Amino acid sequence: MVELLDARNDFIFKKIFGSENNKDVLLAFLNSTFMESGEPPLTEIILMNPYTDKDAPAEKQSILDIKAKTAEGKRINIEMQLFNPYNMEKRTLFYWSEMYYHQIQKGDDYSQLKKCVTINILNYSCLPNDRHHNVFRLREDHTGIPLNNDLEIHVMELTKLEEQAVPLTGGLINWLLFLKGVEQPNWEVLTVNEPMLKKAMDTLEFLSQDAATRMEYDARMKYLRDEASRMNGAKAEGIAEGVATGEYKKAVEVAKNMLGIGLEVNVIAQVSGLSEQEILKLK
Repeated sequence: MVELLDARNDFIFKKIFGSENNKDVLLAFLNSTFMESGEPPLTEIILMNPYTDKDAPAEKQSILDIKAKTAEGKRINIEMQLFNPYNMEKRTLFYWSEMYYHQIQKGDDYSQLKKCVTINILNYSCLPNDRHHNVFRLREDHTGIPLNNDLEIHVMELTKLEEQAVPLTGGLINWLLFLKGVEQPNWEVLTVNEPMLKKAMDTLEFLSQDAATRMEYDARMKYLRDEASRMNGAKAEGIAEGVATGEYKKAVEVAKNMLGIGLEVNVIAQVSGLSEQEILKLK
């Protein structure tokens, strides 16, 4: 039996959900998402950047998101994040604003701007609650009235599904369990709940058996792991630098206080850990 590729890899995710042949899969996923946020189902979806061979991860910097729009012109951007890129909240707003801004040309009427929806599927936790699906909009603090409905951001955290049993009914949870990698013996239950998942599963099995796809998948995984390692290293280095800076400031304060009561420079150096040259500069 062939080992399945990880659907959380953005390259594989886009092949499953972002190809013209699988628009019905994307539509079913979106309708499960919007059902949870109280919105009417979509009847049609138009891919704005469908998967092509140019999306192969040879270009390591490529962002393999899925851009689509509805028949009414509403924009939707879906992004899968296997590893934490950090500053996800600001990054999300930046990409949402780009999507909103680029709808119209300079001088066009603002009334032409359509609603933009961002859907982030994260393989890590970033929000301080236990919900696996959070929806953000623009609302007034006290009355809850909307400023407008043009901004909508969905954050789905797969890590919060750890204790989640296979559901007995349809809905978004079935799709998220598939993406998280629920064991294949449970697939049949998921497809009973969400029939279109069968096509997504068949696509993943087909891709997993294709040698060229596996090579591209391995290349993308290597890049994603290297990038995650680089960012984690930079974060750890920044923390260490911050700790060192804090300790140095404390040493300077101690040295200043000891200078203030007239202690000898060599004594201050022994107590504070600063060099005599550094203390003389303070003096």
